[in-house]
Amino acid sequence: MSLALNQQVLVLNRLWQAVNVCSARRALTLLFEGHAQVVFGDDEGDFKTYNFSQWRDFSQGQTEDDSVGTISFRIGIPRVILLLAFDRLPKKEVKFTRHNIFERDKNTCQYCSRTLERKDLNLDHVIPRDRGGPTTWENIVCSCIPCNTRKANRTPAEAGLRLVRKPKRPKWRPFVQVNFGAPMHDSWKHFLDLAYWNVELGEDVR
Repeated sequence: MSLALNQQVLVLNRLWQAVNVCSARRALTLLFEGHAQVVFGDDEGDFKTYNFSQWRDFSQGQTEDDSVGTISFRIGIPRVILLLAFDRLPKKEVKFTRHNIFERDKNTCQYCSRTLERKDLNLDHVIPRDRGGPTTWENIVCSCIPCNTRKANRTPAEAGLRLVRKPKRPKWRPFVQVNFGAPMHDSWKHFLDLAYWNVELGEDVR
């Protein structure tokens, strides 16, 4: 049961916009408390919503892998839920952290374009700190150790280096990354239409 309850569920706001991913355990809790409904699509692409009792009745007969049991009934693991009282996309300030800089630069050295393990990357001030370079989104980039050593306490131009792209503050808070190489339920595809989602990595529905 515990493995089934850890499956990922896509969360939509009241306007049917994808805003998060949560665990099946959390989704069933929201469903039971009346804060969400299950969204289920038929073979023709029509989506219907179900409250807790409707979903419990509708999902009878699903396999053990797709449902969880209580003492008196089984209920299906939802794949998509709709929040009933949440209609905004949370546009919060992106936290300025080492992790998020690596995410923005995709673990790629911004001088030589090599993608590396994070242990083989440093964070570099484009304009060195002792030249007045600030510690901001616009002045910090991922750099491999050889490029970082070559650049030392100089500007990229002085070191004969060129930035792959100008560093910028991300426009959106990075959403929980959905690994499209991993199994993903077909019913999600209809709702995954934003290049960047808008909730910080690892954040769950509260």
